[in-house]
Formats: sequence, structure tokens, C-alpha cells
Amino acid sequence: MMSTGMRRRAVKTVMTLTMAGTLGFGLMTPVASAARNGPCYDGRCTITVSAPKTIKVNSRKFGFKQFKVTHISSRLVAMSTTTTDGVGLSGSTSPGGTAQLNNLRIWVKWVSGRKARLQLSPVPR
Repeated sequence: MMSTGMRRRAVKTVMTLTMAGTLGFGLMTPVASAARNGPCYDGRCTITVSAPKTIKVNSRKFGFKQFKVTHISSRLVAMSTTTTDGVGLSGSTSPGGTAQLNNLRIWVKWVSGRKARLQLSPVPR
């Protein structure tokens, strides 16, 4: 049998968890992070860009804090970055292809004029 003190604690715990869910405490961190760092910070996004465009990513996860789309044409999309160790990386691909900078895969879904649609995803380890 449950005592009155235990019952109050159980009700208080349930109410606290319910209020946390209602207020969205579990959702605040990713939303705040995306707003502060950009939609591609976690390496998972689809974005339309024009060159030159700098895209921020998580440096602890990918080894660089941003990369730059340097050129867009009907035949080529080029990008470059510098790692946190000071090493220069670059890659390019045609529309429909992928480029990889460290463990970040960048798929060029399409190019139209001077704009490109990119889909970013982390490379599984």
C-alpha cells in the first residue's frame, strides 16, 4: 500500500515531467542551436545556395567549422574549407554527384542557373 507521502511524490514527479513535455524543454536545445548556428550545423539539411555561400557545421563532428561553396555552374559545384588543424580541403562534383569533406557528404541534387540544391549528411563511421 502506498503512503500519502509516496503518493504526493509520485504525483509531483508526473506533474513535473508533464509540464516539461508541455513546455517543450526537450525541444529547446536543437531549435536554439539551429537558430544560432544555421540549419546545417548538425550536418543534416537540404539547402539552396548561390556562390559564394558559407555554411556553418559542427567543428567537433566534422573537423572544420564551415565550408564555402565557391563556384556553381551547369557542370560543376565547387567547395572548400580549412580544417581545425589548418589543412585546406576542397571538393567538386557535377549536378547529381556527391563530394565529401572529411566525414560530411554533400550531394548536389540539382543546379539551375547560378543556384544549387545541396543535401548534407554525415558519413556513417
